[in-house]
Amino acid sequence: MRFSFAESMCEPRQYATLALEAERNGFHSFTVPESLCYPKLSDSKYPYTGDGDRRFLEDKPFIEPFVLMAALGAVTERLRFTTFVVKLPMRHPVLVAKQATSLAVMTDNRFGFGVGLSPWPDDFRVMNVPWEGRGRRMNEMIEIIRGLAKGGFYEFHGEHFDLEPVKICPVPTRPMPILIGGHADAALRRAARIGDGFMHAGGGKAQDLDGQLAKLAAFRREYGREREPFEIHVISMDAYSTDGIRRLEDKGVTDVIVGFRNAYEKDTMPLQQKIDALEGYADRVIAKL
Repeated sequence: MRFSFAESMCEPRQYATLALEAERNGFHSFTVPESLCYPKLSDSKYPYTGDGDRRFLEDKPFIEPFVLMAALGAVTERLRFTTFVVKLPMRHPVLVAKQATSLAVMTDNRFGFGVGLSPWPDDFRVMNVPWEGRGRRMNEMIEIIRGLAKGGFYEFHGEHFDLEPVKICPVPTRPMPILIGGHADAALRRAARIGDGFMHAGGGKAQDLDGQLAKLAAFRREYGREREPFEIHVISMDAYSTDGIRRLEDKGVTDVIVGFRNAYEKDTMPLQQKIDALEGYADRVIAKL
């Protein structure tokens, strides 16, 4: 089992210290979420809170993920950085490919590219990108990003993107794992068909996670990919005990994502308390496995 530390919407100057502490305490990865902007007027619902209210995001500090991961990569040596998740289909694939490959190069392949759809049409309106067709657009983007990341000239002609032969330089020495996030069957199917892994969106009961993992396994068999390497990143209360970790391992989970405060509330936890929580978890769970 590998361990990812989740911290977000906190005082930006805390990140470097927390990344170093996560690395020192045996964490494999640091997850980095994304929020582009906050609309003044919106009737969109957030799928991961009970009432769909998204007001918890207002005035919360979000550093652009590629900027933050580059800064944290410069002060660490082993820690991987995993987006959780970049809302891919509102962007242009060539720019994203350049950003992602540059980050992978500068961190010596310590980058996991978690991607997903946005639950908010507002994001697409702001970026002047159509909401309709976002899933098919995302599929094409993943193909383009992978093609460009291999190096050499690459061209693509699809429904949404038409790319003349171009290449980018430098590219990473190992393929970037592309991890598909979400909770709907479409996300599970996309992860099984074209992803290098799946990022569980959290929420719900243990039975919901079991159901998602069962569907994911069935979709992987359907696409003939059940024997290929595949990452499964999960948020679960089971991640906070050694017995729970073993239960998750038995279900095929490869990575657990843990945090030590409610990110939906204003961050009032002092930095030292966060460090103490990291150390306590490492002593109580990581060191015992």
